[in-house]
Amino acid sequence: MPDLSRRLVLTVGLAGLAASACGATQQGGSPVAPAIAPAAAAEPPVAAPPADPLADSLLIGFCGAPGAKALGRMTGDLTAASRLLREQIATFPPGRPVTPVVELIATTTHRSAGSDGMYRSRCSDKTVQQYLDAARALKGLLLLDIQPGRADFLPEVRAYERWLKEPDVGVALDPEWAVEPGAVPGRKFGRTTGAELDTVARYLGDLATTHRLPAKVMVYHQVTSSVVRDEALLLPHAGVSPVKVVDGIGSAAAKKSTWQTLMPSKPAHVRSGFKLFFDEDTRRGAALMTPAEVLALTPAPSYVLYE
Repeated sequence: MPDLSRRLVLTVGLAGLAASACGATQQGGSPVAPAIAPAAAAEPPVAAPPADPLADSLLIGFCGAPGAKALGRMTGDLTAASRLLREQIATFPPGRPVTPVVELIATTTHRSAGSDGMYRSRCSDKTVQQYLDAARALKGLLLLDIQPGRADFLPEVRAYERWLKEPDVGVALDPEWAVEPGAVPGRKFGRTTGAELDTVARYLGDLATTHRLPAKVMVYHQVTSSVVRDEALLLPHAGVSPVKVVDGIGSAAAKKSTWQTLMPSKPAHVRSGFKLFFDEDTRRGAALMTPAEVLALTPAPSYVLYE
């Protein structure tokens, strides 16, 4: 059983700090992100990633949000955090190309309802730009992590359409923070369905096709079986590269057990991913799983994320 005290209390408690640091605002009952000026025309064009960023590369990333160190190491000085990510990547066996990933917790579950009662806030455009700049300096990808609270995933994803039209920006859906009407995030795990995931995948595929973009990486995190139901309803879509990331916390044995429990329901077209926690996984003297141990999992992960 995952550590509920950490995931459902600490994270929600810190979310308000992260939301404040993100510059999230509310207007007319819904959080909105203040616009910033577009990049100057004189700047060089961004080199597009391959048609499917996961076709040949292993993705390795750090997650985080401004002002909340407990939510991941990609916070504070992003240049320093990126240097740590490069060092972590260097611990992986050579031979396979690696694409660095910056996973920004963009829509953040909030401890209070907010004026629209959705228990979430969104990062400002300024924050997204800062994290995208960090990803591009790494020659990597930016994933916008969505913790929707009482909102649905699709409108939260669509709120970032301006950024999703960029060739190197995808999404990461966090359904343990997607609660039903009347529920409060942090009191119990949220959940989603394969059908809801499919609506997001279809939207991303249409976006990629319309704007001639590389395939959009669409991660969905899962910590326990109840968090994603009817997973088979997530169908293949052109222009989308879905990844199921197992978020189990604990010793290597516990994490492998969670992996073995959650992998069988993964649709065949979905790649696998694995999340490690620098602090929670090493409590009571336990050792963090090594890159070799992680890559020895079956199926081999296509995305390895550190928090």
